[in-house]
Parts: sequence; C-alpha cells; structure tokens
Amino acid sequence: MQPGQMAYDRAITVFSPDGRLFQVEYAREAVKRGTTTVGLKFKDGVALIVDKRIASRLIESRSIEKIFQIDEHIGCATSGLVADARVLVDHARVVSQINKVTYAEKVDIETLVKRLCDFKQNYTQYGGVRPFGTALLVAGVDDQGCHLYETDPSGALVSYKAGSIGAGKNAIIDVFEEEYKEGLTVDEAILLGLKALSKATEETLNTKAVEIGVVRVGENFRRLTDTEVEGYVKKLTA
Repeated sequence: MQPGQMAYDRAITVFSPDGRLFQVEYAREAVKRGTTTVGLKFKDGVALIVDKRIASRLIESRSIEKIFQIDEHIGCATSGLVADARVLVDHARVVSQINKVTYAEKVDIETLVKRLCDFKQNYTQYGGVRPFGTALLVAGVDDQGCHLYETDPSGALVSYKAGSIGAGKNAIIDVFEEEYKEGLTVDEAILLGLKALSKATEETLNTKAVEIGVVRVGENFRRLTDTEVEGYVKKLTA
C-alpha cells in the first residue's frame, strides 16, 4: 500500500481516492488464506468438497466443521474465518425457516443467497463493524434446478457450474477449465473435485481431512460418511 493510502484503511466507511474499500479487500485476503473448498454441479445435483487441513494428529477431525446443512435441500461449504461462517450459516437457517413458516414452502436457493449477501453487505457500510472474513459456496436444488453460488465478503454473489474458494483456487479453476463438462455423474464429479483438490494442495489427500457434501434432485442434502469418503479417495489414487 502507498503511504498516501494508509489513512483509508482505518474504517470500513471510507473510500480511498481510487474507489477502494480496503477493509473489504483485507477480508478477501482472509478467504484466500482459508481452507481449499470446491463445488461442482453434476447431472442431477451438486457436490461440495473441502480439505479441512488437520495440522496435528491430536485433533479430532470431526470437531472441525467446514460443510453445513442450511435446510433439507441446501448445504454450504466455507473458507476463511470459521466463527464468521457459523454466524452466517445460523442467519441463513433462520431465513430459510421463516420462509417455510410464512409461505409453507421451501425457500428458493437464489432468494436465500441474495438475503445472505444483503446481510453481508450491511457489514461493509456502517461504522463500528467489520466485514465477514469468510466466503461461502452454497449448493442446493429447487424447482428451478440445481444451483451453486459463491458469496463474497463484499456481499457479491456469482453462480457457477464449478467453482472454488480459499487457498489454491487458481490451480483448481485451471483443472475445471480443462476437464469439467456438463452432465457428469455424481461419482465423476466427486472424483474430479478430489483431483483438483489434490493438485491445489500438492500432496496426497488425507481421508480424515476431506469432507464431502452432496445434494440431489429428490433427496436431502447430506454429508458423506468417512467410509464413503475413503472409498472415493482410494479410487482417485488408484
């Protein structure tokens, strides 16, 4: 940062002369340093895959949660500050349940993501708060089809066929640009996601550190069991 710009990163409400909000950019840096997270659509659903980065064999891997269920038909994966992510997940769950109580139907994925991003945007506009230092990949299935959205600390949202957040994002996107195609089976999608994850981390995947969530048409969102995850990782290495 140039010396003349130093004063502009002291508060979230102050734009720099070139139109930047530095606190939002710093929040994006927190996401870039977060765990590697992958999401991709397949023929009749969406898969989320996370490398939880277990730093010590003393850690109970189940205590590290990176994939959350928001509603029966919606799940999300996080990268960045985990505590911030939990607050956003709780907010998303409340929005989803309010919609269900009010309209007696499940919330649309796009509606939920926009409400979530509105909430995040509020924390970029007022003094005394800071932006959420986390990004989410939101996966779900509704009447309009299968959806995968990425949310940004600024409150922006983008829909993807296959995407990634966190460390190693560029390496994963390179793999998807070359190998992703529409109409994949669930097994093909998960194996492609694990392959991209392996390339980004540049090491053999630890089955205890990998978490996978899947949502399909006509089925609820669910996290795969340790045995299922291990089976996919073995297929990849084979």
